[in-house]
Amino acid sequence: MTDLGTNILGYPILSLVIFIPVAGAVFLLFLGRSNEFLIKLSALIFSCVTFIVSLSLFTKFDKTTYGMQFVELHDWIPAWNVRYALGVDGISVLFVLLSTLITILCVLISWEAITMKLKEFYISLLMVEAAMIGVFCSLDFFLFYIFWEAMLIPMFLLIGVWGGPNRIYASIKFFLFTLVGSLLMLVGIVVLYDYSGGTFSIAELDALSYPYKMQFWLFWAFFASFAVKVPMFPVHTWLPDAHTEAPTAGSVILAAILIKMGAYGFLRFSIPLFPEAAVAMTPIMLTLSVIAIIYGGVVCLAQTDLKRLIAYSSVSHMGFVTLGIFAMNTQGLEGSILQMINHGIITGALFLSVGAIYERTHSRLISDYGGLATVTPVFAALFMIFTLASIGLPGMNGFVSEFLIILGGLAANKVIGVLAATGVIIGAAYMLWLYQRMFFLQEGPKVHGLTDLNMREITALVPMVVLIFWIGLYPNALLSFMHVSVEHMIQQVEAAKATSVAMGL
Repeated sequence: MTDLGTNILGYPILSLVIFIPVAGAVFLLFLGRSNEFLIKLSALIFSCVTFIVSLSLFTKFDKTTYGMQFVELHDWIPAWNVRYALGVDGISVLFVLLSTLITILCVLISWEAITMKLKEFYISLLMVEAAMIGVFCSLDFFLFYIFWEAMLIPMFLLIGVWGGPNRIYASIKFFLFTLVGSLLMLVGIVVLYDYSGGTFSIAELDALSYPYKMQFWLFWAFFASFAVKVPMFPVHTWLPDAHTEAPTAGSVILAAILIKMGAYGFLRFSIPLFPEAAVAMTPIMLTLSVIAIIYGGVVCLAQTDLKRLIAYSSVSHMGFVTLGIFAMNTQGLEGSILQMINHGIITGALFLSVGAIYERTHSRLISDYGGLATVTPVFAALFMIFTLASIGLPGMNGFVSEFLIILGGLAANKVIGVLAATGVIIGAAYMLWLYQRMFFLQEGPKVHGLTDLNMREITALVPMVVLIFWIGLYPNALLSFMHVSVEHMIQQVEAAKATSVAMGL
C-alpha cells in the first residue's frame, strides 16, 4: 500500500513547484512581443526560482521511510470523490528535481536559437515543465491523468511550431501515438474507479486486491500508454521523428524527462496495482526490452543524421530501464531508476551539445562534420565526456546504472542478462564511431570557420558534467533516496510471486 505521510515543511512546496512555472507563463502573456530580452530573462528567472524551491525536497527528504512526503490533500470535486492530492517518495522526488534543472538548461540553450514567437515558445516550455512535475507528484488518478494529458498540447506546439522541415508530420505522429495509448489508460482508470466503489485515490486503489483476470486486462490497458511513452519496441517509431524535428529544447525535454514518464508509470502503477499480472507478463516484457536494447543499438550504426542517432540510442537505453524494472529484484529496480536519471543527464547533454553546433551549421548530417577537435576544442572535450558517459565508462554515471541492471537481468534470466550486456558493446561501437567521424578524420564541409562554445552554452553544459562525475563516483547520493521505496516494492513483488505460484500461473 502507498503510505501517505505528512508535509514536514508546513507550506505547500509541491504546489509551488508546479505552479511557479504556470505563474511564469501567465506573466509572459502580459509582456509585449517586442521586448524579447525581458521575455527570455523572465522565463529564466521563473525556471531558476522553481529549481531553487525544489531543492528543499532534496535537503528535507526523509530517506528512512517509503511513504509519501510533503503531502497535500484537498477536496476538489467531492461529487466524484476527486481530491487535489500531491506527494513524493524516494523515486518521484528525483524526477521532480531533474525536471526543474533541465528546464533551466532548455531556456539557456534556446536563448539565441529561437527567433520567432518567443513569448509563445517560453510559455509552452514552462507549461510542459508544470505538467511533467504534476505527473510525478500526483496521488489522485484524476489529477494524474489531467497532468498526463496537459503535457501533450505544449509539447505538440514545441515540435509543430518551432521544429524542423517535417515538424507537422512529427508532431501529429507524437500526438496520435500518445493520445491513443492514453485513452486506453483512461478506460483502465474508469474501471478501477468503478471497482473500488468510487475513488481515484492511488493509495486507496493500491490497498485493494484485484482478480487476476481483471489485473491482466488492466495491465495491458496501462501498458498501452506507458509503452508508447517510454517508448518500447515496437511502438517506438514516433520518437526518432519527434527528436529529429523538435527544436533543441524539445529534444532535451523529450529525452531527459518526458519518456521517463512511461517507465515511472510502470513503477508507480503497473507493478503495485497489478502485481500478479506483472509477474506473469515478465517474460514478454524482458524479451521486448532486450529487443529494444539490441535493435536500437544496431540501427544507430546505420544512421547518418546526428539527432536521429541519439534518438535511437534512447530506444536502446530505455530498453535497459524496462529490463531493470521487470527483472523485479533490488539491483534491477534501483538500476532502472538510476538509469532513468542518468539517461536524462547524458542524453540531455548530448542534445544540448548537438543543438549548440546545429545553431552554427544548420546541418544534422554526420558527414558534414570532421576535424572538430582542432576547430572547437572545448566542444570536443565536453562531447567526449558525454560520449564516455553514454557508453558506461567506470567513474561516470552511465556505468553504475547499467551494471546494476545487467546484474538484475542475470539474476532474473541468465540468457536475457547476457543478451542485454551485448547492448553495452554495441553502444560503445556507435558512440565512439560517431565521435571519430565528427571530431577527427578530414575536416568536413561545415567545419571551416566554426566558433567554439560560448559562455552561455558552456554554462548550460557544465552542470551535466558535474552530475556525470558526482553520480559516477558517489552513486549512493541518489540510491539512498530510492532504496527504502524499492525494498517496499520488492516485498509486494515477492508476495505476488507467491500468489502466482499458488494459483499455478
